[in-house]
Amino acid sequence: MNLLQRLEYWGDRHHPRWMDIVRIALGIFLCYKGVDFLNNMSDLVGLMSGQTSFGSFMYVLAGHYAVFAHILGGILLILGVLTRFACIMQIPVLLGAVFFISTNKEMLRPYSELLLTIVVLLLLIYFLIAGNGPWSVKMTEENRNNR
Repeated sequence: MNLLQRLEYWGDRHHPRWMDIVRIALGIFLCYKGVDFLNNMSDLVGLMSGQTSFGSFMYVLAGHYAVFAHILGGILLILGVLTRFACIMQIPVLLGAVFFISTNKEMLRPYSELLLTIVVLLLLIYFLIAGNGPWSVKMTEENRNNR
């Protein structure tokens, strides 16, 4: 058994049911943020253009990827389908968010979004390892036998 199979096996065996509620809430939050980014696309692109020196096409592409990843990944997390793929799709967006928020001069303002971004990133890493859990649309044969 290679490392990836052992991690998947461990995640399937050590996944409490209450973490599925956290997964669903995380998916709802990411969908909300995706729609929020879609409504404020010009602000998102403006934030990126003020911090880095890429071309304007790259800013638009990165902004649309963030919206796509949050909405699609959030729906996949809510349903518990392709959970690990959804997490892999979201992690680069959150790493970029940590970079952009930490270089912001208003980082020390009250209720900074940096802590929230780090918590979401850590939850995505957890679900990347643990998988979808027992409350998901795609149930494995073992989950059906345990019901």
